[in-house]
Amino acid sequence: MGAGHGDLAMAAGGRRHAGRLWVALGLLAAFMVVEALAAWLTGSVALFSDASHVATDVLGIGMALAAIHAAARAGGGKPHRTFGLYRLEVFAALANAVLLSAVAIVVLAEAVGRFGDPPEVKGGPMLVVAVGGLVINLVAFGLLRTAAGENLNVRGAYLEVLGDLLSSAGVIVAAGVILVTDWWYADPLIAVAVAVLILPRTWSLGRAAVRVLLQAAPPHVAVPQVRETLAAVPGVRDVHDLHVWTLTSGMEVASAHLTIDRADQLGEVLACARTALRERYGITHATLQVEPAGTGRCTPVGW
Repeated sequence: MGAGHGDLAMAAGGRRHAGRLWVALGLLAAFMVVEALAAWLTGSVALFSDASHVATDVLGIGMALAAIHAAARAGGGKPHRTFGLYRLEVFAALANAVLLSAVAIVVLAEAVGRFGDPPEVKGGPMLVVAVGGLVINLVAFGLLRTAAGENLNVRGAYLEVLGDLLSSAGVIVAAGVILVTDWWYADPLIAVAVAVLILPRTWSLGRAAVRVLLQAAPPHVAVPQVRETLAAVPGVRDVHDLHVWTLTSGMEVASAHLTIDRADQLGEVLACARTALRERYGITHATLQVEPAGTGRCTPVGW
């Protein structure tokens, strides 16, 4: 005997945030072209680092939108995809983390190489472009801030914009120092600082995505407590074969076997167990197998 409840449509994840992602993508793509040209004209590695971050923002948001679109179309298209393509959002988030980490490392290496003989940098144009970048990134940051707390994939794009926001602020500082003092070391120094600041954030995103792909329990859900909650449901004698994992952002899933005292308690036990999981842990999709006492416990699996 078994039962499962949950609204899979809730796992559309970032679908309702797609409009904000499109606006952010357009703004950042346009600015990326401007900043890349400015980096070449001014010779600034700090501007190059910022342009690189913007490029990863554009690619990351593009992958986020592609994953959201694919997941939205996957609902009932293929019968063998029993959970659709919701995990594409997690793969895209992991790809964003890897990509941004690689770019940060490349920029770090380039900046360190310039400390031996820093080239002259045009501080005026560098400052103008950096201020423009700060404004664009503030707009994109505001567009993605709310959505980032609800969806792992959107969080990846949000972290990239946050990193670029820090980068733009750093470039402004470097440009100001160069204009006032002609101290060319400010350019590679800021580039190094930005790369060092963004790496921990991208690694955090990568760990979160890997955690989902490994089907580990969500950080906010303590599995022993879930077991205790189910065991406390009236009529439940034993809880075993309990699994809790995240399918995609905002969709926690659980499965468990419940041994009950009497067969006539089945409906009441299922209703109470589902309510407890939903209200205490936010788990709206749970598959519960009920085994009346005396019918024999299920055979344990070998993994």
